[in-house]
Amino acid sequence: MIYQNNIEPENCSGMEDIRTEIDNMDRDIIAILGKRFQYVKAASKFKTSETSVRAPERFKAMLEQRRSWALSEGLCPGAIEKMYRDLVNHFIKEEMSKWKSDSSDA
Repeated sequence: MIYQNNIEPENCSGMEDIRTEIDNMDRDIIAILGKRFQYVKAASKFKTSETSVRAPERFKAMLEQRRSWALSEGLCPGAIEKMYRDLVNHFIKEEMSKWKSDSSDA
């Protein structure tokens, strides 16, 4: 599901159009984050240790890549890094719980 805007920003006739478009985008962003979380949970079955769940080098490289993507989109890299740092740290905690649960079941 990729957001398809109905009205380009420059063609909005008022705040109602703008809010509708932003709400539609946010709904899609949240759906995509939900799908991303499904992949995170699926990844836990391939992890062999707590270190592999945390993957600190991967985490660092991921943040650097997101900063680069932010720059290319004209966004503040620091804000995007903070958003991803918070999001991914939450996902890592969830993945760790799943990994520990799955490991204890084995």
